Amino acid sequence: MNIIQEIKDSFKSGTSLTRLIYINIGVFLGIHIVSVFFYLFSSVDPMNQIVELFAVPADPATLLRRPWTLVSYMFLHKDFFHILFNIAWLYWFGKIFLEYLDEKRLLNAYLLGGISGAVLYIISYNIFPVLNQQAVNSVALGASAAVMAIVIAAATYAPNHEIHIVFIGPVKIIWVALVGFILSSLVDFSMNTGGKIAHIGGALFGYLFILRYKQGKDITTWFTRIMDTIFTLFKPRKKMHVSHKKPTNDYEYNLVKKEKQKNIDAILDKISKSGYDSLTKEEKETLFKMGK
Repeated sequence: MNIIQEIKDSFKSGTSLTRLIYINIGVFLGIHIVSVFFYLFSSVDPMNQIVELFAVPADPATLLRRPWTLVSYMFLHKDFFHILFNIAWLYWFGKIFLEYLDEKRLLNAYLLGGISGAVLYIISYNIFPVLNQQAVNSVALGASAAVMAIVIAAATYAPNHEIHIVFIGPVKIIWVALVGFILSSLVDFSMNTGGKIAHIGGALFGYLFILRYKQGKDITTWFTRIMDTIFTLFKPRKKMHVSHKKPTNDYEYNLVKKEKQKNIDAILDKISKSGYDSLTKEEKETLFKMGK
């Protein structure tokens, strides 16, 4: 129970990066735990149904019936190594991102980068002939596009930031980001084509975001307003409590009484010198309360 409480506390007090990592891991574990129970009690693996419901489809007609998949797909992973590499890259480059920019922009870059990857994936599968015939049955899932947006954004903002790699030494992150992008998005393009296209979409957003940000324009401002509105709607409102503090002892009581009398004397003195009309609204209210 202590571990669960520690995770809850860490999630509440953690950064946007911490929460994104927890959500990805939590969804991955939750899905696979549910799959195990379904298999044990009904010999049915629900993974295909889960993927169908939450992965983003390339077919526009199917997307209209499942619009939430534009967001849900970037938190959905089937394979252990798939989520392992995504979380590792998100952690490393997310930490660098937060050294230069704030948490809201990291969250915006992640979500909008993921959505950009999904949009480019859908458009590509409905434009290019070699992909068009696969569009009806094709779906995309995983945080790769969202993570790539963070990677490219961090590398574009601080290209000369150095990290130490085992057996290599200090390396500028721009080279790490470029190598990672080429290997994951361009090499063997015919394999997992949809995923690689989504990577490119996420990378393009990350680059454009920082390019415009350096020019003094934050292209995620509109998204920040939307997210703030959503969080405000679901945030519980605090109840107002009115309390009156009573003096704890005779000394404190006499001190408060003396201070009140001092204020009254000052107000009465002001009246004697300048008349009642010279009093401020607050002074009149104080006089009225004491008169009662």
